Amino acid sequence: MATVITPDPRRWWALTALVASMLTLGFDMTILNVALPTMAGDLGASTGEQQWMADAYVVVFAALMLPAGLLGDRFGRRLMLVTGLGIFLAGSVMGALAPDVTWVVAARAVMGVGGALVMPLALSVLPSLFGPDERSKAIGVMSAASALGMPLGPILGGWLLDHFWWGSVFLVNVPMVGIGVAACLFLLPETRDPASPQVDVIATSLTAAGLGALVYAIIEAPTRGWGAPLVAGFLAGAVVLLTGLALRERRAARPMLDTELLRHRGFLVNALTATLVTFVLAGLLFLLPPYLQAVLGHDALGTGLRLLPMMAGLMISARGAQPVVARFGPRAVVSCGLVTLAFAAFLGSRTTADSGYGFTALWLTVTGLGFGFAVVPAMDGALATLPSDRAGSGSGLLMTLRQVGSAIGIALLGSLLASAYRDRLDVTGLPGRAADTAGESVVAAHLVAERTGTPGLAASANSAYVHGMGVVLLVCGVTALVAALSAAAFLPGTRPAEGGESGVPAVAGSEGDARQ
Repeated sequence: MATVITPDPRRWWALTALVASMLTLGFDMTILNVALPTMAGDLGASTGEQQWMADAYVVVFAALMLPAGLLGDRFGRRLMLVTGLGIFLAGSVMGALAPDVTWVVAARAVMGVGGALVMPLALSVLPSLFGPDERSKAIGVMSAASALGMPLGPILGGWLLDHFWWGSVFLVNVPMVGIGVAACLFLLPETRDPASPQVDVIATSLTAAGLGALVYAIIEAPTRGWGAPLVAGFLAGAVVLLTGLALRERRAARPMLDTELLRHRGFLVNALTATLVTFVLAGLLFLLPPYLQAVLGHDALGTGLRLLPMMAGLMISARGAQPVVARFGPRAVVSCGLVTLAFAAFLGSRTTADSGYGFTALWLTVTGLGFGFAVVPAMDGALATLPSDRAGSGSGLLMTLRQVGSAIGIALLGSLLASAYRDRLDVTGLPGRAADTAGESVVAAHLVAERTGTPGLAASANSAYVHGMGVVLLVCGVTALVAALSAAAFLPGTRPAEGGESGVPAVAGSEGDARQ
């Protein structure tokens, strides 16, 4: 029988430090999406380059999530949290000063390194601070913090873009990171698990190279073709690299990828559910700002404000998910949340170039509600299965899967959007170079229409973009329905027993944690 340790009296103050860290990441998650159309115009970025500006962060984030969790377990979670925030700050300054798209992509990659340290370690500290009776409330607070950062990002980002240059959306991270670092240093106790596995540099390299090759192939496919030698070569390389990673991890005595956790049905199904939901959300956040700015004609601040219905729905459902789960069980709540998300996507696919914002606000609100009711119980259910001595590696695996979903969502759905847009765009009568430029993005098409005095091109671009958005939303709806059926069939109907399915109590002060 497990010994129950007295909870750390500083645990709720410590949660403040974690909230500040999550706010920083949540804030940055959406601020760039609003800036992309402006950056596309100023830097001449195509849709593919915009995808890389978004995906450089997520690919690095996903590749380094697992070793980041292990570094925190071994060397101290607070130390690695502060280090991650510092790296994130360096990437933000680099992005603000970037002269071209290549430098922006590089800056986003550096920020991904910092984010990879912050996200899993902020989550892995929770089982060390809170017992099962308080952990759900703490996760709810963390989810609300992340959700709060998401609507603040577009609004402040839009205001900055209306008054300053696009680099200001990176500089705004500086005070946020400063608050996060101070809160971690003064409020968060140090915890570690010295017995955790060492970081496997080869496995980490295989992960980064494999994911990078996969994302590159998906992004380049619409312009080069899926059968192009370069695309096929990168796809084959991704398969070889990721297969090599799986084989290496199977032979490792203490693998970085803790596949033992995947044998627990509750962890596996909840993690895959959260991954599919993140896939859908990442795609939506990529395609909405160009629609609101280029098609509907709103400025950057107006775009941020018009994303609020989705963020409001998300915050309401994130806050209300735990009481609903307590009453009806996680399987019912997650399944209903996914069905709601699917309904919102199918509704959104009916949008036309003349629909106006009112209809968009309706399906965005429903989208936010569905997302919150699906992802919060799924994350809670997955974390509840983790023993405290594997909190870093387990939460790292969970967040890695979500970030892989996000990266593939941006790459795959963005490529689908670009392909559908280019096929529907009418460039009759335009010179070859102008036609190619107009086909790069709806923002580029509007610039070409303005310079060449062809208003019909702008109307065609709007219609083509909304058509592509509808195709993407249909795919999102089908994905959410598949996830809903899987959740209904395989998720446990009740919460895991105390300590999770692993049978190891997840209470503060377990043997894996040595406080300083």
